[in-house]
Amino acid sequence: MMAHMATAGRLARMWIDAEECALGWLHRLAAGTRRGPAMAPHLATGIAGERAAYFELKRRGYRVVARRWTSTRMRGDVDLVAWDGDQLCFIEVKTRTERDSSPAESAVDEEKREMLRGLARAYLRTLPESERGTIGVRFDVVSVYAMGGTTEFEIFQGAFGWQ
Repeated sequence: MMAHMATAGRLARMWIDAEECALGWLHRLAAGTRRGPAMAPHLATGIAGERAAYFELKRRGYRVVARRWTSTRMRGDVDLVAWDGDQLCFIEVKTRTERDSSPAESAVDEEKREMLRGLARAYLRTLPESERGTIGVRFDVVSVYAMGGTTEFEIFQGAFGWQ
């Protein structure tokens, strides 16, 4: 299911790696000075996975234009909105700290797909009307497996459609 994707050049990859390192350092610094209740572990895992997916997709040539995009009229959010060539991708990220019998991508059930479709329609309404009909849209799912100090990615391009 994973089609060929353009990858960032060597210098661009080094810059992306530096950005990722700096953001991780700032996140750890902020976590050490945070007051109040700690974030629930599953939420921290999800946010870390979204950040890792963001940088991995940039390395693969995606141009991310929004992170955790929300609409005031709908519930939920889109983890990432990015251009992959001429396709506008609405990307759901699922993160796991172990591989079990249920793969991460299986958590994107029909209810979640419907929510993402609605949010995609709302996002498209923010674009100039003259361009909406010419934009190719794709729904991707990124499974992130963060285990034992390594991170693995599985990218399912076109994981589901409008129907």
